Amino acid sequence: MMPMKAAGAIQWFFALSCIVLFGLMPCSSKAQGQNTGPAMDKDTILIVYLSRTGNTQAIAGIIHEEVGGTLVGLELKTPYPKDYQAIVAQVVREDETGYLPPLKTKIHDLQKYRTVFIGFPTWNMQLPPPVRSFLKAYNLSGKTVISFNTNGGYGTGSSFQEINKLCPDSTVLKGFSIRGGSERDGIHLAIKGEPD
Repeated sequence: MMPMKAAGAIQWFFALSCIVLFGLMPCSSKAQGQNTGPAMDKDTILIVYLSRTGNTQAIAGIIHEEVGGTLVGLELKTPYPKDYQAIVAQVVREDETGYLPPLKTKIHDLQKYRTVFIGFPTWNMQLPPPVRSFLKAYNLSGKTVISFNTNGGYGTGSSFQEINKLCPDSTVLKGFSIRGGSERDGIHLAIKGEPD
């Protein structure tokens, strides 16, 4: 189970997304055990996420439970190393050179999706290179893009600004960020646990 603070923040984010997407039209809420109005069209929703330690995947799962749609985890053709210091060094090199790691993940029928949630951790105070790879490979023009982020307490860095830059012809809503684990400190999945 997730702490009440995290669950409440996610419900707030979900409600805000519904308001913006549907012009104050209520969305169904499984979390509260009630249906407060018409649900979003789940067939037009794509939830894409990158997760190394499980924090972003957990948030993606909660969003998926609330709005439905297609849930896709980004995978690389050549996975990052398991060692934390090795991945940090590799990501720094990728950021410095602009390298975009090739994705194993393929999205079929992208045209059917009108709303794309994009979830990612903060890496090197930037958007992770695999998310850049996704945004370069897939044209999200005309779609509504909703970003969500997990981080170890240092914030989102320039990641939300990068989403705006890489999606110039999309309607990009204000991103949502929540503190997850701190892999550097050996704290991985930190948004689970019993309510406070």
